[in-house]
Amino acid sequence: MELAKSFEPADIEQYWRAEWEGRGYFAATLDADKPSFSIQLPPPNVTGTLHMGHAFNQTVMDGLTRYYRMRGHNTAWIPGTDHAGIATQIVVERQLDAQKISRHDLGRDEFIKKVWEWKEQSGNTITGQMRRMGASADWDREYFTMDEARSKTVSEVFVRLYEQGLIYRGKRLVNWDPKLGTAVSDLEVDSVEEDGSMWYIQYPLADGSGHLTVATTRPETMLGDVAVAVDPTDERYTHLHGKMLKLPLTGREIPVIADSYVDKEFGTGCVKITPAHDFNDYAVGQRAGLAPITVMTLDAKMNENAPSQYQGLDRFAARKQIVADLEGLGLLEQVKPHKLMVPRGDRTGVVIEPMLTDQWFVAMTKAAPEGTFNPGKSITEVALEKVASGEIKFVPENWTSTYNQWLGNIQDWCISRQLWWGHRIPAWFDEAGNIVVARDEEEAKAKAAAQGITGELRRDEDVLDTWFSSALVPFSTMGWPEQTKEMEMFLPSSVLVTGFDIIFFWVARMVMMTAHFTGKVPFETVYVHGLVRDSSGQKMSKSKGNTLDPIDLIDGIDVESLVAKRTAGLMDPRAAEKIAKATRKEFPAGIPAFGTDAVRFTMASYASLGRNINFDLGRAEGYRNFCNKLWNATRFVMMNTEGKDCGAPDEADLSQADRWIISLMNRAELEVAKGFEDYRFDNIASTIYKFVWDEYCDWYLEVAKVTVQQGTEAQQRATRHTLLRVLEVILRLAHPIIPFVTEALWQAIAPMAGKTPSADRASIMLQPYPIANEALISESAEGWMAQLKDLTNATRNLRGEMKLSPSVRVPLIVEPGNDADRANMAGFAPFIQSLGKLAEVQIVDALPESPAAVSVVGTTKLMLKVEIDVAAERERLSKEIARLEGEIGKATNKLSSESFVARAPAAVVAQEKERLANFSATLDKMREQLGKLAAA
Repeated sequence: MELAKSFEPADIEQYWRAEWEGRGYFAATLDADKPSFSIQLPPPNVTGTLHMGHAFNQTVMDGLTRYYRMRGHNTAWIPGTDHAGIATQIVVERQLDAQKISRHDLGRDEFIKKVWEWKEQSGNTITGQMRRMGASADWDREYFTMDEARSKTVSEVFVRLYEQGLIYRGKRLVNWDPKLGTAVSDLEVDSVEEDGSMWYIQYPLADGSGHLTVATTRPETMLGDVAVAVDPTDERYTHLHGKMLKLPLTGREIPVIADSYVDKEFGTGCVKITPAHDFNDYAVGQRAGLAPITVMTLDAKMNENAPSQYQGLDRFAARKQIVADLEGLGLLEQVKPHKLMVPRGDRTGVVIEPMLTDQWFVAMTKAAPEGTFNPGKSITEVALEKVASGEIKFVPENWTSTYNQWLGNIQDWCISRQLWWGHRIPAWFDEAGNIVVARDEEEAKAKAAAQGITGELRRDEDVLDTWFSSALVPFSTMGWPEQTKEMEMFLPSSVLVTGFDIIFFWVARMVMMTAHFTGKVPFETVYVHGLVRDSSGQKMSKSKGNTLDPIDLIDGIDVESLVAKRTAGLMDPRAAEKIAKATRKEFPAGIPAFGTDAVRFTMASYASLGRNINFDLGRAEGYRNFCNKLWNATRFVMMNTEGKDCGAPDEADLSQADRWIISLMNRAELEVAKGFEDYRFDNIASTIYKFVWDEYCDWYLEVAKVTVQQGTEAQQRATRHTLLRVLEVILRLAHPIIPFVTEALWQAIAPMAGKTPSADRASIMLQPYPIANEALISESAEGWMAQLKDLTNATRNLRGEMKLSPSVRVPLIVEPGNDADRANMAGFAPFIQSLGKLAEVQIVDALPESPAAVSVVGTTKLMLKVEIDVAAERERLSKEIARLEGEIGKATNKLSSESFVARAPAAVVAQEKERLANFSATLDKMREQLGKLAAA
């Protein structure tokens, strides 16, 4: 098979993507006699396109899947996308806003149709991008978290939990996003430190005997105060326990209560209690039996419970008015600047308001009833036990404590959202407010009739939290509630690959739900990776204009198109111009096309345990060069083996170099296997890169040329066989990381390497993965090659010192230090002659008297036989010595400076010390050489 002269990834990728999928190679097998490997894709949101984080974790997941497929496992990589309730609704509402249309103008049904249209467009874009990345997922099993099968599972789970008493509806204080008009979880709230104020307000005693001063950061909520609390042990206020206060601006009277929640050292030691608008106050109010008073509407305006002059005002406008009125009444003592943590919605950025609303909750600490898999235990207890017992392990292990800490402080999970897009809650109400929970409307009517409920039933308007349905995917994708073959073979899955940012959102909830409904864990290992950031370590975000699209790295993009992508949709023209300017500066020529393999190799090289990844395009360029190197090496091997006898040699015919490269190959196989076992893709990438580039290409191919040209027929045959054998193993070894180039090259050399593909194994991805044979690791061959490398490098250094161009071939004179070195040199000579670009290698008893430079390797001395213009060489050496002395002086001065050593980064100081050491060593050599010339 003829191989193109240059590596062109686009055509190769397009061809093999279609071939792999068309031949059904990605489909999961269900062979009971094989071990199984399965993995769930964290489903991307259908809100646009994939980002660098997706490219990163999908490289890891596909690498694992291809590895275990080649290891002979049943492999199931289950792909899917998430309906992403809040995020998707926001995207579609913004699209409608641009047309001056609101979702309320359309109505619920028409709006949902619009979202489904967007889902089809975005979902197809995402899966198309995954395919471009070479994802070998079982696309026939692809799911969407709101498809029919998943929707049935969601309803089934909800109904069962409700019937078990583990889902309930109640009026509770929740995080409320006034802009979205929905409850959000603690995990969707960002606490941001901001500059604020502390207002000191006088609350007069009802009997006119004085006042208490209350310090607050939220004067607008005082209209809903139901008490002022003091610490029970605070002697300043013990005489006031139970006394009544006049709540300013309202005319209501409220009591002074004692509660240990109060910190008597903070502020005045008096805390206003507003149960309807503060989580801590809600708990205090519950303990004191005080009814909460809500003073805001759901869009954060003051409601009918506030005095008339404030009704209808936005909460922050009300704050200004209230402060002004208090000041006018002489009740505002002082205002102090105060740093405070402000809760903001991670989607909208608006200040989150604690709000009393009717919501649905999952009971996180209530014991499960009899008839479940874990009776008498809460779903939280079980989730903690599954990790403590080792059934689930975290990699790196330190994430275990993060998981435990969150579950140890968990609150009941608010699962209802006041949105239109999502799984509608399967609950119906009659006119009296009675609740009927059922799988569908027909069942709801039947249940209502059985309970004696008559009349119309109205379905709950709310939808479920997105994470409710995604928590079910480990078993909803395996056919539950049926006991399927997939449930038996692929649950638990082998590993979950995810970022640390969704350990709480997704990981813990999958453990809870899977253990509760199947009795199993959802996965055996959680591999937690870092987040992909830009080259400066900044989080990639649209607002910063530092995002990169993985497809742009694959295909390349010109700078103006990149600018347009980065500034699209930005409303602030100044921000857009700033981003445009920075982009043109960073990528003046745009981004070159690296191809999928180079992008994947780059991602793998960054995959160390738990660290954030600062993505640098320079590394992608290096791995594109690696793919080119591998391509050219294959062409070289084919030119030297095609049409020739490359059959298996006798062991005795293998050269020391052949044994050496085979030894290193087996070491590489061991290291790569350990890398997969430890989820150290960085080590896998490093091992493959070093073995292929540094050893096989830079050394073995050059050494093999000599044997193929000068060896006996048997030696030539052995080396040709080794060239092919090692290359074929390299391609299989690297395939999980760089699938496209390895497939194309393997197809070219497989017949010559004796691997003629059969009809059912006509792809490298179906070949066995290389497994090390430690018996082939040869210390002696490695020692032999180490010596050859030292001699060759010494020769090349001599050429460099003498400023000889590569085209100039001169003899090398060698003086072995003993009989063993003399015997070895006879074997090394032809290789050194070729590698060192020499005319010949002369082995002598003693080097001739000459001003030429001499190098010593062990006990062997080396000298190039060159005619030297002594005067010119003295002048050159003198100039070089003067330059080195200057550099040494500069480095010494720097290192002598206390301010430099104290202020410079440790790495910079170390680098300067290394430069000084190198300059000094070179200077010693130059002076020695000048001394010889002086004596000549």
